[in-house]
Amino acid sequence: MQAYGYAEKWLLFPSREGARGLVWWQGCVRRNASLANHSAEYTPLPPSQEGNRTSPRFFWPLLVFTPPFLLLSPTILLTVLILFFGSSSFAQSPYGNNIFRPEIKSVEFYKVDKQAAAFPVITLNSDEKVTLGFDDLSGGSRNFSYTIEHCDANWKSSNLSPAEYLQTFMDDRLFNYSYSSATFQKYTHYELTLPNQNIAPKIAGNYVLKIYEDADPTKLILTRRMYVLNSRVGVGGTITSSNNVLARRTNQKLNFTVDYGGLNVQNPNRDIRVLVMQNARPETGRMNTVPTYIRGTQLVYNDVNINDFAGGNEFRHFDTRSLKLNSERIAKIYRDTANTVMLLGDPNRNLPNYTLLYDNDGKYYIINQDGRDARTDADYAHIYFNVGTNKSEVEGTPYIIGQFNDFKINEQSRMTFDARGRFYTNLLLKQGVYDYMYVWVNNATKQPDYTALEGTYFETENEYQLLVYARPAGARWEELVGYSLLRTVRP
Repeated sequence: MQAYGYAEKWLLFPSREGARGLVWWQGCVRRNASLANHSAEYTPLPPSQEGNRTSPRFFWPLLVFTPPFLLLSPTILLTVLILFFGSSSFAQSPYGNNIFRPEIKSVEFYKVDKQAAAFPVITLNSDEKVTLGFDDLSGGSRNFSYTIEHCDANWKSSNLSPAEYLQTFMDDRLFNYSYSSATFQKYTHYELTLPNQNIAPKIAGNYVLKIYEDADPTKLILTRRMYVLNSRVGVGGTITSSNNVLARRTNQKLNFTVDYGGLNVQNPNRDIRVLVMQNARPETGRMNTVPTYIRGTQLVYNDVNINDFAGGNEFRHFDTRSLKLNSERIAKIYRDTANTVMLLGDPNRNLPNYTLLYDNDGKYYIINQDGRDARTDADYAHIYFNVGTNKSEVEGTPYIIGQFNDFKINEQSRMTFDARGRFYTNLLLKQGVYDYMYVWVNNATKQPDYTALEGTYFETENEYQLLVYARPAGARWEELVGYSLLRTVRP
C-alpha cells in the first residue's frame, strides 16, 4: 500500500551564478507503508497524476534567500573553510587514518591486487605494492611530501631512527598529480605507490604513511595505516555463533590458532600479540595478549569470553557511477552548475529478523561509467541522506559512517533533525559505489550504538583480519609476523 504526501524542506542548491543558495524544497512525496518507520521516498508523483504543473503541490524550487557568506566565490569560500577547520586539525592522531584538511577528499589506500580495495598489507622485500590516491579540491599544484614511520602493535611510534626501518631516503616529494577534466567540481588528483626506489621499509611491522606540505612534517595533510608482513607463523581460525545463549542470534565468535614454530621467541605469552578487526575497522579491534592455552608450538585462542563480535547488519549502499540516470537507491538527480543527488529515505533497520543484502563490507569504489579515467573525470555530487529513527533529537543524534569517511563519528558525519521527525545531511562525494551505515549516539551517555538503527544478526556477512605481532629477541620494536583474512559464510 502506498500513500502520498508532501515534503517541504530547506535545501542547499546550486544557483546558476555558481554561488550556492538556500532553496525551499516543496514536492510531492510517495510514502511506502511497507518500509519500517514510514520511510519517505523523495519521488515525484507519476505523470498520470501530475495534473496542473502550476499547482504548488508539485516540485518547484524557489530561491527565496541566499545567506551572504554563500555568495562568496568558491575559492574564497574554500579558503574560509580551511581557516575555520585548520585550527582543530591537529587534535587528530598522526598515527591513525585521518584527513587534516577539509579540501582533501576521496582518499583511497589499498593493496595493488586483483581484489578491489584490498587491505593494505604487503610482504616485506616482495613485489607487492600499495597505492594511495586522493583529490585536492583547492586545485592547482601544491608542494606535498611524504614519509613512513614504524609503529608498534598499538599504533604508537616505535621511537626508532629512520635509518633503522627505512632502506633508502627519509622522505620524498609527491610529484605524481593530474588535473580534473570536464567536471563541475575542479580538483587535482594525487597518486603514490609504495614501496618505491626512494621510500621502502627495511623491517616488518605497522607503518603510518604521512603526507605533509612545504617539507614541514607538522603541516599534515593526511595519514594512512599500512602493514608490512614478514610471514613466520601460521594462522587459522573459524567463525561460529556466540557461546552466550542470549547472543547466539546476534553475535559472531572467532576461535583461532597461531603456530609459532618458525619463530624464535623466549616467552610466547609475553612476546606474541594478535589483533582481530572486523571489516578492517580499527575501532572494532580486539588485542589478544594471552592465549587460552598452549599446545606444543600452537597458541590457542578460544576462550568463551573473548573475540565475540556483534554481527551487525549488511551495509546500506548507493550507486553514482553514472549521473545520467537514477540507480536503485536514487530518487532524483539535478545537474546545473553542480550535481545534486537525492537518495530515497532510509528506514530504521533494527528489526527482529535478518534480511539478505549484498554489500562491500563498508568499502567504497571511485568509478565513472560515463568517462574513461575515474581518477580525473569522475565528478563530485552533493548527496542528500535522510533516515527515520523513531527517536527524537532530545534522545540523541545519528551519524553516517563508512570507509569513505574512515568510519569517523564527528561533526562532518553528524545528521540534523527536521520538522518531519527525520534526520538528514548532505555530503560532497565523488562518483562511485558507496557502502554506509548509521550510528546512534545517545545524548546522555555520549556513547555510540552501532545497532540501534541497523540491528545485529549472526547471519551477517563480515570479514575479519587477524594480525600477529612479535618482538624479535633483543629488538626494540614489534614486527608483523602473521596475517589471515577470515570471512563468514553467506547464508
